[in-house]
Amino acid sequence: MPPILAFAETRGGELRKVAFEAVTAARQAADASGSGEVHAVMIGAPGLAGRAEDLGRHGADLTLVVEHPGLERYSPEVFAATLAERVKTTGYRAAFFTASAQGRDLAPRVAARLGISMASDVTGFELQGDTVVAQHPAYTGKVNVTLRLTGSPAIISLRPGFVTPAEQPRGTRVETLAPAMDPTTARVMVTELSQRSTTKLDLGEASIIVSGGRGLRAAENFKLVEDLADAIGNAAVGATRAVTDDGWRPPTDQIGQTGRLVSPDLYIAVGISGAIQHLAGMRTAKTIVAINKDKDAPIFKVANYGIVGDLFEIVPRLTDEIKKTRRG
Repeated sequence: MPPILAFAETRGGELRKVAFEAVTAARQAADASGSGEVHAVMIGAPGLAGRAEDLGRHGADLTLVVEHPGLERYSPEVFAATLAERVKTTGYRAAFFTASAQGRDLAPRVAARLGISMASDVTGFELQGDTVVAQHPAYTGKVNVTLRLTGSPAIISLRPGFVTPAEQPRGTRVETLAPAMDPTTARVMVTELSQRSTTKLDLGEASIIVSGGRGLRAAENFKLVEDLADAIGNAAVGATRAVTDDGWRPPTDQIGQTGRLVSPDLYIAVGISGAIQHLAGMRTAKTIVAINKDKDAPIFKVANYGIVGDLFEIVPRLTDEIKKTRRG
């Protein structure tokens, strides 16, 4: 049976959480459809080969390592050319990416080079014979669309956080590939990478997110959200577009249709009314808790749990109770 490919995203020489999500999804698809092996691809600066075992633990039978000093940062042309060449010459059944910032740029480039079908922001998938059936939210999350991708291979770009990484150990083989083109000849080069503080948990990596909206009234009140996230201990802080537009939080914190797409285990919405643009970015969270004084706020329509009341009273009390519980 044809193998399935998974793009394992790295940053700074380390595998990102979305890399394990892509490999886990590929493994699930291969096992469910009776397909062949799962091949994972890592691209970056020299030193990546040592991470192959981590991909093997999540189901990769073969890890392909593309290393070059000029690939320390993402190179759109080189990454796309290298992956397209591999997909074309190997005859994969499907290729899995994630809709991270890098994946949303890379996956369409690969699909365009090969002239093949692609489904983006996928929240459900199944391989049925020569067809890939995929689901993804549309119309800012108002409906779930089912797509049927015919032909092989098909590219599936997963919503970050939709797949929970799972260990399915394999004794992965490791092969080295050369980039399909010299990185120094690329027309587009990334010269700088702007990141959140390294002390903060990335939204795409977080299993718990606490987000704030205009209900906080002022930038200085965002400390309530930060304190709650700190009390929980492994939570990231997010925000609505209105908040980032007003400069209360950096753009990298924005969650929504034009910001980050997240699917954490727990999403706590503080002072967020639930505009459709915001819901499009977080409504696939496994559990949603909303805190808002307006009982008719749209956020309550998607929330699993809702607290109607003054956030300036509720959030500090909730933070204190969590601290007490953690102290034991």
